[in-house]
Order: sequence, then C-alpha cells, then structure tokens
Amino acid sequence: MRTTFERFRVADRQAGPYGLAFGPDGAVWCTLVHAGEIARLAADGSVRRFGLGAPECGPSVITAGPDGALWFTRMRDHRIGRIDPDGGESSFALPTGDAGPFGIAAGPDGALWFTELNAGRIGRITVDGKVTEHPLPVAGAYPSMITAGPDGALWFTLNQAHAVGRITVDGDVTVHPLPGEGAAPVGITAGGDGALWCVEIGAGQVARVAPDGTVTEYPLPDRAARPHAIAAGPQGRLWFTEWAGNRIGSLTPDGSYRAYELPVAGAEPHGIAVGPDGAVHAALEIGEIVRLLP
Repeated sequence: MRTTFERFRVADRQAGPYGLAFGPDGAVWCTLVHAGEIARLAADGSVRRFGLGAPECGPSVITAGPDGALWFTRMRDHRIGRIDPDGGESSFALPTGDAGPFGIAAGPDGALWFTELNAGRIGRITVDGKVTEHPLPVAGAYPSMITAGPDGALWFTLNQAHAVGRITVDGDVTVHPLPGEGAAPVGITAGGDGALWCVEIGAGQVARVAPDGTVTEYPLPDRAARPHAIAAGPQGRLWFTEWAGNRIGSLTPDGSYRAYELPVAGAEPHGIAVGPDGAVHAALEIGEIVRLLP
C-alpha cells in the first residue's frame, strides 16, 4: 500500500527545520536551527515564523511547557528560550557560559529539564527563569535528549558514553550503559509500556530500557540509517526518523518494524512528534514538515 504524506514548506533549505512539538493551540511548533527562528504550522497549513533577535543562537529542541508556552534550547548562545502561542518570546542565560543546551522536556515538578552537551550537566529551569545545574558522574558523556519517565524521574541519553541516564527531581543520577558497541544514543521517549525507548544513531538500533535499567536492543534492517529522534504514538507504537535512510521508521513494542520512505530525496529528517490524532510529523532539513497518518 502506498504511503501518503502531506508536505508543508515552512522555510528554505538554509533555515534547517530541526525540533518539533505540538503546542497547546493544536499547532506544530518547529525550531529553525540555522535561521535562529521558530516556525508555527497551523492545522490549516498556514505558517508563521518568529525571529529570536539572534540569528546565530541555534534553536534546537522544543517542548510544550507547563505554563501554556513552548520552551526550547538555544544551543549556540547558551540560553533557554520561551515563546507564547501568540509569538511573544523571551530567553534566559545559563550560569555555565559554554553549556551547549540541547534536549529539553517538561518535568513532573512543574519545571523544564534540559541537557548541556558541552558542560556535561543536566539543567532545571523554573517557569520564572531560575536555573539549577546538576553535574554528571561521567566525563565527556555529551548528554543529548531528555524525556519525562513513567517513574517520576527524567531520562536522558549520553551520546558519547553510549548510555542512558536517569535523574530524579532531587538531582540523584544513575547511569545505565547500553550493550551495543558504539551506540551513540540521541533521541529518547517514554513508551506506553512503562519503559524508555531510545535510538542509537551510531549502531542503527532502537533500544528499550526498563525502569530497572534492563536493555533490549532491536537492530534496524538498515544499520546505516542513523536514527535520530523518537516519539511514542497510539497503541504503544514508536516512531523515529532515519536521518541517513531518508525515511520514517516505526516499531511496535514486540519489535515489529515498518519503514515509510519519504517522498523527496535527501530530506534529512530530524525531529519527530505524534499529534493527538495519531498523525506523525517530522522536520526535514530541506525546509519542510511532513505529516503521515498511518
């Protein structure tokens, strides 16, 4: 059966659509990492772009916050940004000057939690901008993406330590190594089965991490696909972008895999998000967002 994608142009090829999140307004919000902007794709297909006053700031990962706004990392100028549904934006500097914030997620404590690639820390920011940083026990680990887990803690990937980490809201950290050689995990999400799921961009695998740290790995048919971001959908199905494979992949909790080839060559898919209706959206670096309704 032929897969049907809807394609929406949100920027030119140089802008770099990267992270995706659904906002409280029902729209898809996207970072434009190379343009220093945020784009909003409405349900009717209309697009608005919002400048951040700093074209080189590198907005990366974006998430819905507990205050009705979208929060995002500014990787290149080391700030955390906030944007209202109407486009009003602000940002907060981090105590560590070269932190390199990247992943971000809303925590169970009403704050936002984020990773610091360069500083090797996990940060917490309240909605009024107060920042706390927690050092990690592994040097050079390159903490990447982060998600709220089903156990009330935050879980994150350690790209260069080839591991997954867990941090409680009190700041206690546990590290669980991945068994796959050269895993280099990036994306992570909480699945519907009570476990965490991450993608191993280096090993071409998807990994399931139980709350006790037990890991099960699922090799992809294309081990060179470079899976990047992952999101959970209905019926416990996992969706992920295959950056080098030019496709969207899906995996059921029992390990059944299906591929969806993108309708344009060289798309470079990055961020992914699943909407309330089960539709899958992915950010393509060529300047588009695609929508797939399985």
